Amino acid sequence: MPRPRRRLTVQKTYKLFIGGKFARGENGRVIAARDGQGNVLANYWRASRKDFRDAVRAARSAVAGWTKCSPYLRGQILYRAAEMLEGRRRELESELARVGSPAARARREVTAAIDRLVHYAGWTDKFSQILGSVNPVATSHFNFTIPEPTGVVAALAPDEPALLGMVSVIAPIIASGNSVIVLASTANALAPLTFSEIIATSDLPAGVFNLLAGDRNELAPHFTSHMDVNAIVDASDDEKIGEELQAGTAINVKRYIRRTVANYFGREGENPYWILDTVEMKTAWHPIGL
Repeated sequence: MPRPRRRLTVQKTYKLFIGGKFARGENGRVIAARDGQGNVLANYWRASRKDFRDAVRAARSAVAGWTKCSPYLRGQILYRAAEMLEGRRRELESELARVGSPAARARREVTAAIDRLVHYAGWTDKFSQILGSVNPVATSHFNFTIPEPTGVVAALAPDEPALLGMVSVIAPIIASGNSVIVLASTANALAPLTFSEIIATSDLPAGVFNLLAGDRNELAPHFTSHMDVNAIVDASDDEKIGEELQAGTAINVKRYIRRTVANYFGREGENPYWILDTVEMKTAWHPIGL
């Protein structure tokens, strides 16, 4: 009898998520994702400057519509995203386990990521009242200060925890009406990339959330030099990258927020005042009618 042929495993190549669509990197480069023993688990596309520019364009086109959504609707959409994650949590747990996370920790991280989305979904229609104010003035006017989204935000996700850290970074950004381009963990990109596959089936409008994967050292200079990026949230905890980003934002007066979190699983990782990092406080005067 003929000997059975040995089957070659078909490994997945994860795509970037830009403008609500899955994209192959324009330069054709891929990165091998490996486990703790060095075994290749899968490949994922390595984003280039062109991919980042495409993501910024998609994010900019999404800002107007996302900002016009009522805060209540934004909360409902974020809650729906949490529902989608809840229904497909086994996929995320599997991705975390593949790169060496113990099963119990993987479950804990996915649960915390889902809860984090629900947490910020609840803040969408509350932060304006808490962070804004009615100001006393000496004339017959109402004077209001209200937070408004800054626009397009670029973010760098932490390496650990890769999934929960990324969700904790992006949730307060999009909750206030911004759109975001996030660079996934360089060390562990598989769970964030799977997260984008789940988000693609949610109600989040195309372009509000864009995910890139690749080399931070290659992409960071483009984050600061692009004139259509309004702010950068840096949770990479990389001193060299942070210095480079700060130097670049000083040139074109772009807002830079450095986020260092000791424990994303605790209260520190769900700080509602992070919403303030990517909003502009606008003051309006209105005459008091007779």
